[in-house]
Amino acid sequence: MAAYAASVSLITLTEQIENHPRLSISVDKNQIESLREKIGFLLKFIENNTRGAINNEAQVLLSQIASSAYSAEDAIKSHVFDQTHAMEDAKRKVTIIKPTNSMPLLCCLKEDVTTESDPLHQINDGSISLLDLHTVIDDVDSIKKKVMEFKDGLPPAYSVPATTTTTTTTTTTSTPLTSITGKSTMVGFEVELHELLERLTGLQSNLQIIPIVGMGGIGKTTLAKYAYENSLITRPFYIRRWVTVSQKYDVGGLLLQLLSEQSSEMISKTDEQLGDVLYTRLCGRKYLIVIDDIWSVEAWEKLKRFFPNDKNGSRIVVTTRILDVANDFGSSCLRVNFLDDGKSWKLFCEKAFGDQSGCPSELEDTGKEIVKKCKGLPLSISVIGGLLGRSHKTQEYWKIISKDLISNLNLEQDENCSSILSLSYTYLPPHLKPCFLYMGIFPEDDMIHVSKLIKLWVAEGFIKPNKAHSLEEIARDHLNDLIDMNLVLRYSFGSDGRIVYCQIHDLLRDLCLRVAHSEKFICMMKDVPRRLLVGILSQRHVVLDERIPRFVISSEPMFFKERPYSSTSLLWNLQTLILNSVIDAPSEIWEMRQLRHLHILRVSLPDPPKSRKQQKNDIVLPNLQTLKNVMNFKWSEEVCKRLPNVTKLNFQYDLGDSSSKKYRLYNICRLGRLESLTCKSFHLVKLLHNLEFPSSINRLSLEYCKVPCRDLTMISSLPFLEVLKLKTHSIEGREWNPVEGGFLRLKYLLIEDCDLVEWRAESSHFPVLEKLVLLDMNKLKQIPIEIGEISTLQVLHLKYCRLSAVVSALRIAEEQENVGNEGLRVRVEFNGRRHAERFWKNVELSEESFTSNIFQVV
Repeated sequence: MAAYAASVSLITLTEQIENHPRLSISVDKNQIESLREKIGFLLKFIENNTRGAINNEAQVLLSQIASSAYSAEDAIKSHVFDQTHAMEDAKRKVTIIKPTNSMPLLCCLKEDVTTESDPLHQINDGSISLLDLHTVIDDVDSIKKKVMEFKDGLPPAYSVPATTTTTTTTTTTSTPLTSITGKSTMVGFEVELHELLERLTGLQSNLQIIPIVGMGGIGKTTLAKYAYENSLITRPFYIRRWVTVSQKYDVGGLLLQLLSEQSSEMISKTDEQLGDVLYTRLCGRKYLIVIDDIWSVEAWEKLKRFFPNDKNGSRIVVTTRILDVANDFGSSCLRVNFLDDGKSWKLFCEKAFGDQSGCPSELEDTGKEIVKKCKGLPLSISVIGGLLGRSHKTQEYWKIISKDLISNLNLEQDENCSSILSLSYTYLPPHLKPCFLYMGIFPEDDMIHVSKLIKLWVAEGFIKPNKAHSLEEIARDHLNDLIDMNLVLRYSFGSDGRIVYCQIHDLLRDLCLRVAHSEKFICMMKDVPRRLLVGILSQRHVVLDERIPRFVISSEPMFFKERPYSSTSLLWNLQTLILNSVIDAPSEIWEMRQLRHLHILRVSLPDPPKSRKQQKNDIVLPNLQTLKNVMNFKWSEEVCKRLPNVTKLNFQYDLGDSSSKKYRLYNICRLGRLESLTCKSFHLVKLLHNLEFPSSINRLSLEYCKVPCRDLTMISSLPFLEVLKLKTHSIEGREWNPVEGGFLRLKYLLIEDCDLVEWRAESSHFPVLEKLVLLDMNKLKQIPIEIGEISTLQVLHLKYCRLSAVVSALRIAEEQENVGNEGLRVRVEFNGRRHAERFWKNVELSEESFTSNIFQVV
C-alpha cells in the first residue's frame, strides 16, 4: 500500500540524512526529529489498524498519510539537492533536473543520453514548486490528530490480529504451490496425474501431443510439473525441456529456452537457424517437451516443424486455457476441472496446516464455509489457505474472513474468483502489500530474478529497517512470506539451495496491476506520448518498459551530457548502480555512503582519498555489500577498513607485468563479513598462492588462478564454505589428494577444464556434498568410485568429459542403484553425437554389461 511505503521511505530518508557527515548540517534537526516522530506514529497506526477490510474514513486517512509523506520527502530532497548542487563546481559538464518527487527512476542506459535530445530536459526548472517543510509538518500533525480521533472511536475488536510471521530468518519451511525443483504432494488431481503419466509412458512410438486444457488457476501447470518431475518420466526421456509461451511471445526466445543456451553465438542466430539446431539435437533422441500457457494456434505453427518424429516414444505436453487451441492438436484433451468439496478441503488443509495434525475442530465449520466460496478453484484455495495458515488460528479471525468474503462475493459476478484473490491482498500485513503490488511490473509468466527483485524493493524504500538484519535479509524474509502464502511461486534454486528465480501467477499479477492502478502506486509506461512525460513525473513509481532493463540506475531523475559517473558526488542517496560499461570510477565514489550494490561490467577503482581528521567517516562506505568486476585493485589495509560490510566481492587481474604482491591480496582476510568471493587472474600465475581467505566465506569461485593442488587443503579448511567453483585453469597439478577433516560443509563442487589426471578421494573427504559438476575434464581418467558413497549426494553431472571418466560415472550409477540409492542422479552431456557414439561403443565392447535407471544422457 502507498501509505506504508511512503512512511517507511520518509523515515529511512531522515535517518540517512542525520547519519550523513555533511548533509546533517544542512537541515534543521528539530524539524527532522519532529517529522520523524509524527510519521512514526502514523506508521504504527498503519501497521496495527489497517489489515483487513477498512471503512471509507480509514481509506481517506491512508490516502492523506501517503500524500503528506510524499510531500515531506519531496521537500527534504529538494532542499538537500540545492545544498549538494551548491557544493559542486558550477562548470561541471552535466545538466541536472531537480527532482520533483521522491520517485526512484529506472533508467536503461544502453547509450549516452544528451540533455538536448531528451524531452524531459525541456521542462522549465522554474515550474517546479519547492515545498516548505514547516508547512508539511503542520499538515502531518493535522493528520495525526485525525488518526487519534479515529482510533478513539474504534471498537476493541476492530483490529485484525497480526500474522505469525517474523523477520528473524531467511529460510522458509512451507510447501510451494508449484516448483520445478521443489517436491510436494499432489492434492486433488491424482486421477488426472495418473492418466497423464500413462499417456507419457505409453507404448505408442509415434510422437504424441498431449493437450491439457482448463481455466486460469485450475492447476494445468501444476499437473504438468508434477508429471515432468516424476521419476517415471525423468528416467526414459533423454532430453526434457520446459518453455512458457504466454500471450506475448518471441519465437527466438522460445527456441533459446528449448536449447537451454544464452551464448552470444546462439543469440545472434535467426529463428530458422535456432530451429535447425534444436531439430538436430532432438533427432534420434527420446524427448519430452512441455509447452506451457499457449494462447494461439499460430504459436504452435511456428514451433512444430522443429520437433522431429523419430517414432521413439517422444512426447509433447501443451497447456492452454482455450479449448479451440487444445482441439487443434488433433488428439484427445486432458481436461482439468474444479475440485469437489472433499478434494478442496484436503488441499486447503495442506496449505493452511502443512504437516500438522489437520484443522482444529473449532475451526472446521468456518473453514469449510470459506473453502466452499472458492468454488473448487485450486489457486483460490491455495491462496486463502496460505493466508489463514500464516495468521492466528482463532474462530474470531476466521469468521471475519468469512464475513468479508461473503460480502465481496455479493458485490460482483466472480467467474475467476477474483474476490477471493483480492481478499488475500486485503488481509496481507501492511509491510508485504507494497512488495506484492510491485510484482505486477514484471511481464506475464516472467522468471523473476530474486536478487534483482530484492534490490528493487530496497531501492524503492519498501523495506523498514531494523538493527538486527540488513535490508536485503528483511526483503528476502518478505519474499519468503509471500511464497508461504502462495502469492509468489518458487521457480528455481541455486547451488546453495536458495531461491534464484520466482514467478507470479497470471491472475495474481492482474490483481497487482489492478490494485496498484487504483491506488496510483505504480505507473506502467510503454508508449507514452512526449507531451505526457511532464505528467508522468508526478507519479511515485514509474516503470519505463514492460521488461525491466538489464542494467538499472535507481536515484532521483537525472540526465547526463557525458558519462553518468561524472556527477557521482551529486548522487548522495544512490543505493544501486548497475552499468554495462567499462569505466574508471572517480574518487567521489568513496563519498557515496548510501551505496549498497556496485555492479559494473569492468570498473577501475581509485585509491580512497586520505581522511581528514574532522571528517574521518566521510570516505567509509558502511552500506556497501556488493562490489563486482573490480579490475587490478590494491587491497591495502586502509581500503579494507573502509569496506567493513562487503558480503559479495568479484575482482579480476589481467596485468601480466605486475607482481601479485603489489595488489596486497593478503589483506582481504580483514573483510570479516565477506560471504561470496569470485576471483579471475588471467596472467598473474601465483596470485592466490598461500593466500588466507576470510573464514566467513561460504561461496568461492576461482578462474585462471592456477592454485596448486596442495593449496586446496587450505581452502578445504574454510569452516562455512558451501559452494566451491574451480573454473577454467583454477587448479595447477595432475594429482589431487584431499585430506580428512576438510570441506565439512561443502554442498556444491564444480571443477572445469584443468590438468587434473588423478583424483583420489574418499566419501569422508566431502561428507555433505550434494552436487558434483565436472566440465570439460578431458584429462581426468576417472571419478573416484567412493564419491558415490556420499550419503547426501544427489547429482553427479558430467559435461564434455573424457570417456573413461564417463564410464566411471556409469559404474557409480550402477553400484549405487544396486545398493538401493534411488536419490542419486548421474547426468552426462556429450560433445556431439560422435562423442556419444564412441561412449556407447566402448560400453558394448567392454566385458561388463552396464544398465542403470539413474544414469541419464541429457
